[in-house]
Amino acid sequence: MKKAALGTIFAAVFLSSGCATILTEETHAINISTSNGQETQVTIDGVSSTVPGIVQVKKENKNKIIVAESDACTSETALNKEIEPVFFVNLLSGGVFGSSTDYGSEKMWKYQDSVSISCN
Repeated sequence: MKKAALGTIFAAVFLSSGCATILTEETHAINISTSNGQETQVTIDGVSSTVPGIVQVKKENKNKIIVAESDACTSETALNKEIEPVFFVNLLSGGVFGSSTDYGSEKMWKYQDSVSISCN
């Protein structure tokens, strides 16, 4: 009976490796607003969007820059990567295998949930 229970626990741990890869999306939704409340065009990684609004950003192992260039707003705002909290479950369950899976898929990263662009 102990062997069956141990086997079940081992299978659960093995299957849960790569938690961020399994439980999160490839993109992160960011609510971007402007300090003056006016609508403006921003570019992140070559993709243009109109803000204020929610913008989808691809998760990557790099910081990004939000570039706003319009009559209403001209600025550059840093978008710094952070570690997805789900990633830390791997330290308890999947260990090296789950952590390396999340790192390789780049789903272990996220960005701020909301950003305000300073407009002049």
